[in-house]
Amino acid sequence: MKIELTEKADQWFKEELDLVPGDGVHFYGKVYGKTMVHEGFSIAMRKEKPVDPVSSTVIDGVTYYITDSDTWFFARYDLLVEYDPDLDGPKYIFKSNE
Repeated sequence: MKIELTEKADQWFKEELDLVPGDGVHFYGKVYGKTMVHEGFSIAMRKEKPVDPVSSTVIDGVTYYITDSDTWFFARYDLLVEYDPDLDGPKYIFKSNE
């Protein structure tokens, strides 16, 4: 369960969420919607200080992470977060890590 962000995605999160070093962005699964690998669930995120992440990446002091309670959603996948100019927001790409 590796997490990667493109430079543009990182910039979008920092601007939209007013992120500063020490902040975190928690990615998790939520009911309703769909992803490229889940039917009935979509990905959500919230600005939150990191507490016991099981997978994370740190960019300029900002931690992007998932927790143990989210492993069911990300199991067997790495997460790539890109910026989508058509959405003016993040695009989540799941890549198998098996």
